[in-house]
Amino acid sequence: MQLDKSRVPLFVIASFLFGLKTYFIYRFMFGLTMENLMQEFILFVNPLASAYLVFAISVWLKPKNQMRFLRWTIIVGTTIIYLNLIFYRNFTDFITIPVLFQGNNAADLTSSLLTLIHLEDVLLLVDIFIVWILSRRTAQMATNFNKHSKIAATAVAFLLLAGNVVLAEIERPMLFVRAFDREYLVKNIGIYNYHIYDATMQTKTKAQRILADESEISEIERYMKQETGSKQSTGMFGVAEDKNVIFVSIESFQNYLLDSDINGTETTPFLNDLKERDDTIWFENFYHQTAQGKTSDSEFIVENSLYPLDRGSVYFTHAQNDYHSLPEILNNNNYETSVFHANNKSFWNRDVMYDNIGYDEFYADDSYEETPENSFGWGLEDKEFFKQSMPYLEEQDQPFYSKFITLTHHFPFELPEEKANIDQYDSGSQTLNASFQTARYTDEALEVFFEELKKSGIYDDSIIILMGDHYGISEFHNKAMGEFMGTEIDGYEHMQLQRVPFMIHIPGYQEAEKHEEVVGQIDVKPTLLNLLGIEDKNDLTFGSDMFSEDRKGFIAMRDGSFVSDHYIYTDSICYDRETGEEIDPEKEACAPIRETVDRELQYSNDIIYGDLFRFYDFN
Repeated sequence: MQLDKSRVPLFVIASFLFGLKTYFIYRFMFGLTMENLMQEFILFVNPLASAYLVFAISVWLKPKNQMRFLRWTIIVGTTIIYLNLIFYRNFTDFITIPVLFQGNNAADLTSSLLTLIHLEDVLLLVDIFIVWILSRRTAQMATNFNKHSKIAATAVAFLLLAGNVVLAEIERPMLFVRAFDREYLVKNIGIYNYHIYDATMQTKTKAQRILADESEISEIERYMKQETGSKQSTGMFGVAEDKNVIFVSIESFQNYLLDSDINGTETTPFLNDLKERDDTIWFENFYHQTAQGKTSDSEFIVENSLYPLDRGSVYFTHAQNDYHSLPEILNNNNYETSVFHANNKSFWNRDVMYDNIGYDEFYADDSYEETPENSFGWGLEDKEFFKQSMPYLEEQDQPFYSKFITLTHHFPFELPEEKANIDQYDSGSQTLNASFQTARYTDEALEVFFEELKKSGIYDDSIIILMGDHYGISEFHNKAMGEFMGTEIDGYEHMQLQRVPFMIHIPGYQEAEKHEEVVGQIDVKPTLLNLLGIEDKNDLTFGSDMFSEDRKGFIAMRDGSFVSDHYIYTDSICYDRETGEEIDPEKEACAPIRETVDRELQYSNDIIYGDLFRFYDFN
């Protein structure tokens, strides 16, 4: 067979088409934002370099095998980027290897996945179609290089890749050392090289536990005891001593819902009233700090006052580690501990994790009666969930610590029309529009729950903590959210949207007030132990008691962003927290806190990946 050397080889055409498509997806489907021309150039070059590197492998194959390799490689490459696109639309994040091991969760995501598939996604098939048609013309499109030419073609690929890495390091120094932000990695090295990096990190973290020793925990212990502020404050110590603790994790609830209304109807009338009462302590600037693990991350942070992992969910990847968790401490102080959640026990690996950290009981979906009438969206509706939980709650020995995890206000916010007591919002985002109806339903369910607690006699002997677990509306809906908020959603406003409700309701307590301190989920564990009058001097945490005047003064997000008393830092931009104005980069106002944040996040990773608490005697 005579090959036509006058034609452009198919591997070059495939590289160009696939690279161009990938850039288009980065820019207009992921919606990655560029801060300067250098970032734009890198974003354009890295998919072309990566595509050329992979497709150039075909020059080493026989003509027919070249065509087969190119056809299937372009399908596999498209599948990888499309799966990341679907994941990103829901989580505003990229897939990591630990997330892949959480695949059994996908069975519960069916309804959500359907809303994440868009009509324009069909454009991803265009280059596949072209390559498949051209690959049938083997004589015209294949290459027949000699050995030196094959080596040269391969060398060009590696030169392009090396150039990409050099430009990335110039644009983002220490990119691979301080890689808390996956979006920065994808912007600078591309999604395929990012996955190679992720696989390398997975191998490294697996080895970290084997190589860890007790000297590592000594350094972290010194930092925790010297730098993280007071764990307990004397003023509120023991205010709720011997009381039951009812902790409600409210699914996907953000502060934008509070005090809002749709067509004159309040979205959350019960919560609006509750936060203003004299027996409710309301933290206005409380932030969630979750990452890829979402609700499970929220649980992990509250239970341990450690940060979630930068990749995957601790509940899945390190459920068998040694921890000194909240339920374990409460068990040692004669509390019965339990979790109520109307989902299957294995979702997020909860059955394994709960057993390890000391929960006595887990009331999951097999403890509830679900019918077509009382279930929609993600499962049992919140009103029925609280109603069916009451008999179990009444059977528990007092004092108890019981955590409730709601379901109704979950993406994609589905609610039967006859159950809606508020109109939908009117914007270009159906997700945001529907969220007000499910939020109103959950607000009504919480009010009913309070009434049931009063009827049962449990209410007066309990404190009730209400907390939003994580965001519900992702950055994909910023345009609609900006319309609702009446302002453009930039980095500053995005961080402000990470505030979630946190209320401590203490029946009979008349000195409650609104607090404006910057606090977060990392602070819940020491705060709760302080309220209950439980001293745990050997506890190692990154959090501080919310009532202490000796707080460390900032809360950190898993991607390295942070909010302090004076500044907000995200996407490499430092903002004045009060005004929202960008601070001149030359002043480096955020630099000292940023260094501390990076250290804390790394220390937390070290604890989890190295299972370092196995070397520490908490007694």
